[in-house]
Amino acid sequence: MVRRIDVTGATGVRLAAWEFGDPPKPDPNTDGNHRSPGVLLLHGLMGRASHWVSTARWLSARHRAVALDQRGHGQSEKPPQASYTREAYVEDAEAALEQLGLAPAVLVGHAMGALTAWQLAAKRPDLVRGLIISDMRASALGAASQREWEDWFRAWPVPFATLADVRKWFGEDDPWVERPSPARGAFYAEVMHECEDGWRPVFEPAQMLRSRETWVYDAHWEELAQVRCPTLVVRGLDGELGRAEAQEMVRVLPHGEYAEVADAGHLVHYDQPEAWRAAVEPFLNGVLTR
Repeated sequence: MVRRIDVTGATGVRLAAWEFGDPPKPDPNTDGNHRSPGVLLLHGLMGRASHWVSTARWLSARHRAVALDQRGHGQSEKPPQASYTREAYVEDAEAALEQLGLAPAVLVGHAMGALTAWQLAAKRPDLVRGLIISDMRASALGAASQREWEDWFRAWPVPFATLADVRKWFGEDDPWVERPSPARGAFYAEVMHECEDGWRPVFEPAQMLRSRETWVYDAHWEELAQVRCPTLVVRGLDGELGRAEAQEMVRVLPHGEYAEVADAGHLVHYDQPEAWRAAVEPFLNGVLTR
């Protein structure tokens, strides 16, 4: 089962939330009013809810798991560039939790989605019972990083003639690829749509850069320290979050834990779904059964 649920985000932006599995059956040992703990899955910059399909499906056997297309992404509304602020992303996730009836929920975030998750956990601890941070740094990345991204977007050979070309470029030919990665090619193929002249991203690159510049110049350690719920920091061994920084994040968190996934890059949950599940499921089981 795939079900779309419309959510109204900050300033009235229309957001698409997705359930990729059947809701869990009621527990026969309860009076029927017991509600399974919820999970909200937040993708990273340029991602979309469907990147969480594998995770959402195994979660949905026991819990209600919903993935959100964040503003400017997937099938959610793509408002004017000025609307891409940290506050807007956080308020969108807050609205989703409340309108979907998931709270207090576990937030699972990848990259930018993880930052949104921990900022929301710091702001509204009443809505969040647990948090998973996947491959997101708390340190400032700086102006050089933003310039690199601007150059990278300009290097994309859009439009792509076919989806096979998308997979090949992002999986093999992209200068940022150190070794062939079919998973990376498939990841980016999911964020393309067919236009009259070929395949283009479903998002506007300028809006992605605007979203990114609202957080790359700042460090986010202070907000991390304000997260009071149990939190798991996960990194792929070949990802963007280094081991030393990840372990410092765990130290700063009042209730932090650490896990790493071998043979995985930045796209941990997408790159190595079985190893990702093995890394996070024990933590989720502990938090969701409390």
